[in-house]
Amino acid sequence: MHPRSENVFSGLALDRNAEQRDDAEWIAAQLADPRARFLLLGAEGHALAQREIDALRVILAEERAALLPSATPSYLGADEAGPFFALNAEGRDAARVAAELGGDFIDLRSAGTRLQAFEAGLFAYARALSHWQSRTRFCSVCGAPAVVVTAGHRARCTNPDCAIEHFPRVDPAMIVIVSHGDACLLGRQATWPERRFSTLAGFVEPGESLEDTVRREVFEEAGVRVGECAYHSSQPWPFPASLMVGFTAEAVDPAIRLGGELAEARWFTADEIVRGLAERTLGLSPPLSVSFRLIEHWLRENAGVELRALIDAAR
Repeated sequence: MHPRSENVFSGLALDRNAEQRDDAEWIAAQLADPRARFLLLGAEGHALAQREIDALRVILAEERAALLPSATPSYLGADEAGPFFALNAEGRDAARVAAELGGDFIDLRSAGTRLQAFEAGLFAYARALSHWQSRTRFCSVCGAPAVVVTAGHRARCTNPDCAIEHFPRVDPAMIVIVSHGDACLLGRQATWPERRFSTLAGFVEPGESLEDTVRREVFEEAGVRVGECAYHSSQPWPFPASLMVGFTAEAVDPAIRLGGELAEARWFTADEIVRGLAERTLGLSPPLSVSFRLIEHWLRENAGVELRALIDAAR
């Protein structure tokens, strides 16, 4: 078993109360709860944050009633302090509320490095739900308008002859650190800086298991045949709707034959990673990504060194 990885946006300690979302009276009671808090999303899915502190600027119940009484809330869940909802505001409404409350909007990538884990996870959850809602305004079966129901977690076709229900979209993808002997496989996309490398990743295709995705994608991208693979951890990745599922894997044959997706792929020993970071000739994925956790895990298991310590020492 791999130790639990504390991936960014993961481990959200929130009771989602999924079984209550269809209960209109129950949702109304949560909205009427004076402890209710509202996460505001503005343009491009950015969230309202406090101006002087790295924290969300949640809107309290009385503030919501005064500033955004007509905005439709989506229920997110509750913690011990009460319920959470998401609100959307565009353009002048978003700017007006931010000015009134003394906040600024931040993007999700910034939030992943600046906010506490709970707030970063809450933002990721709200953004993913909001993005799906904005892309599900019409039924994909018959083309009729769709209306959001179930406190924001479902969309229903308004055509009575269709009436199909649509659920939030999540796109599963695998991301893997492949080992062979004392080295791990890292790749670089053509659009990345010349010395930046990361673990390999790819989307799951229809009718494909996660393990089969690992083997297919590594072979397609680097020409490396993978044998055994094992689950490591997962990470919500709402850019816009992915779930990254992390794996470790063993290569059967280390020969690299690049496909069309990568500009470069190389085997790195732990010593080469340590030296590259120290000399600043190697760049790795930021701590925001599960890729960082996979490399961190590999270095710890194979060389007994800590990736964060190496990065801190190189600064």
